[in-house]
Order: sequence, then C-alpha cells, then structure tokens
Amino acid sequence: MRTVFLVTRRPDAARLGAELERAGFNAPVIAPERLASDEFQNRVDVAVLDFRDIPPAAFSIIAGAYGENGVILFALVPPEGLDRITPDLPVDDFVLLSAPPEELARRIERALWRKHGVDAENVIRCGALAIDLTNYRVTVDDEPVVLTFKEYELLRFLAMNAGRVFTREQLLNRVWGYDYFGGARTVDVHIRRIRAKIEIRGHAFIETVRNVGYRLVADARKAAPPTD
Repeated sequence: MRTVFLVTRRPDAARLGAELERAGFNAPVIAPERLASDEFQNRVDVAVLDFRDIPPAAFSIIAGAYGENGVILFALVPPEGLDRITPDLPVDDFVLLSAPPEELARRIERALWRKHGVDAENVIRCGALAIDLTNYRVTVDDEPVVLTFKEYELLRFLAMNAGRVFTREQLLNRVWGYDYFGGARTVDVHIRRIRAKIEIRGHAFIETVRNVGYRLVADARKAAPPTD
C-alpha cells in the first residue's frame, strides 16, 4: 500500500485522508514540524503539503530533501492562493481545496504512473518484470520470483527510480538505513542474488555502471554483460 502524507494542521485538509484511504492509500495526517522525522523520511511515497501551513519558499527545501528518494510533492492550495502557484514551484502537481475530494486521489495515481510507472493496480512494470506493491509479489514473464525481503526492497527501490544510477553507499542508506554498519559489498551480494533470480530467458534488468553503482532499466537485453 502506498503512503500519502497529508501535511497540514487544518481539518478541511485532513478530511481528504478518508478519500485517499478509500482509493487504496495509507494516508496519515502529520503536522509540518514532523517533516524531518524518521517516520516521514522512511515511509513516504507522496507528500501533500497544505499551502496555508507551508510558505512557498519552503517547497524548494522540502523538494531538495526528499526529491532524491522519489517522493512526489503535491501542493494543496486554497482558491485565493492560486496566484502564488508559479511555474518554478518545485511540485509535481497541485490541487485546489475547493476541488471534489476524489480529484486528489486521481491526480496522485496519475503522478505515480508518470514518475514511477505504477499502474492503477499498484504494480510497477519494467518490460517483462512486474512488482506488485500491494502483495509484495514479483514476476518475470508472469512467472513468480521468490525474493527475500531485503532483495525485494532493493529491487523495488531501483524499479521506482528506473534509469537512475545509484552508488552502493546510496543504496545502503536508502534500503538498509542510515544506521546500518555493513560494508558496501553487501549491495553487490544482493544484486548478484537478484540477478540470478530475475534475469532469466535473456532478460537483463540491472545494469552495472563501472566505478559508480547500479541502475534498473526496462529490459536491457542488448546491453553489454555487467561487470562488478
């Protein structure tokens, strides 16, 4: 289940959480001062920021802090604040408070698809690879693949940021956590195990970028064999 944080102090915005939960999201409401908490940083997929509680200047700071994690940012705007939505505001989309409640859920679904390739069934599709985020299920050519929890989390993170290169240290921080003291070779071991399970029938989903790290591509069948 995808987590959408409603960042607001206002009851009229908090009520949107019920509509988001009906649409299949986990939608906790948090106060703006909790943006820096570990709970927010480790769990959020989408952040809906109440424009009345967060000044426009703060959006750049928030986008810089969470954009690397693939967090989608929405601005929740009162009608009288519409003139403050400028082209350079670092958000993926915005919704007027006066809009029907279900509009926010639909816009979030579209944003998840545009940014991460997550469809209406909460599945990431990268060529023949499919990751069912609701049921923690991975398939290649519709055949199930059995992964450990950490293998699944690593593959999910790469798939949600497909095409982007991550260093081993970045993957350790994002998947294992900042308090993990294992070495970077832990990532290499897990990548090898994932490749052995998903790169079958000529598929090659994970590329090694020499001297940098790894990235996931839709299906790089023609890519050169990876070298560690």
